[in-house]
Amino acid sequence: METLKGNTAAAPIRTAVVGFGISGKVFHAPLIAADPAYSLDVIVTADPDRASEAARLYPDTRIVPTPEALFALATDLDLVILGTPPLTHFDLAATAIAHNLHVVVDKPFVTTAAHGEELISRASDAGVQLTVFQNRRWDADFLTLQKLLKDGALGEVRTFESRFEWWRPEGFGNWRDSATLAEGGGILHDLGAHLIDQALQLFGPVAESYGETANHGHPDGADTEAFVSLLHESGVRSRLWMNGMAAQVGPRFHVLGSESGYTKWGLDSQEPALAAGMTPSDPAYGVEPQTHWGTLGIDGGAVSVPAEQGNYPRFYRDLAAALRGPEPLPVQPAESLEVLQIIEKIHALA
Repeated sequence: METLKGNTAAAPIRTAVVGFGISGKVFHAPLIAADPAYSLDVIVTADPDRASEAARLYPDTRIVPTPEALFALATDLDLVILGTPPLTHFDLAATAIAHNLHVVVDKPFVTTAAHGEELISRASDAGVQLTVFQNRRWDADFLTLQKLLKDGALGEVRTFESRFEWWRPEGFGNWRDSATLAEGGGILHDLGAHLIDQALQLFGPVAESYGETANHGHPDGADTEAFVSLLHESGVRSRLWMNGMAAQVGPRFHVLGSESGYTKWGLDSQEPALAAGMTPSDPAYGVEPQTHWGTLGIDGGAVSVPAEQGNYPRFYRDLAAALRGPEPLPVQPAESLEVLQIIEKIHALA
């Protein structure tokens, strides 16, 4: 990897965020602004209202309307973060790599596995780092489950159930409501990229995969509901559900082992906290109330398990260490490529 251009190890990593919708505004910009390892130098958005909001929130940041205007500033930057729809990821990442810039891409990485392989190859040839923002690896409940598994609290795990479900029949009000499968649309691309990634992190490579998808009203045929079953080489069976039109939701996690089980309801609190303006420096950030803790044990004797603190900022702390030295990337792009290959297989067979 090349060293950061014009930067010493102590100098901030000069960063641009492309897109200022949910991804750029709620996730990337706040995390970058809160981390002293980075400077938020540029935000790209063509929307006048979003540009005005970005300027209000980050008065020292340059707001530009197009990627072309961003890449004209490439010699003064080190890192580009793509918080844009999946259809744009390949071209924008390829252009950033060609300008010798490190790149963070939102999941689901790109629209096809072939594009993912191409970007990984180009980044390697250029000597720049490429990673994918799989932030759900740092959800409070996921970190808690990882700890329980490490401690052997469940015995030999046999089945893992994971759900992202909510009631939002009106849709998201953004590109997700109209993007086709070819454009990286659909709930399997969107949420499956998180749930499959988490399953792989917990239980390892997949030997067999199966899926079902359904479209309940999407105008361009993209799936609005999906189910995925993965048989891991470790022998664990993962069953994953995604549904944005669930009038009643199931448990977030339901994990059964030879000695105990773990069940957790409700989604991680970091996204709504960031959307409400909480900063990662707030002591309450990522702290799950006791009412949201999962339970461990056997029916009739299960007890609440204190949640680990959610930690999305960890992604960027680990990225800074990787850009400045020999530490590994927080997410290897090949891992997100494997997720995308599973999604493509399910779409091909569904």
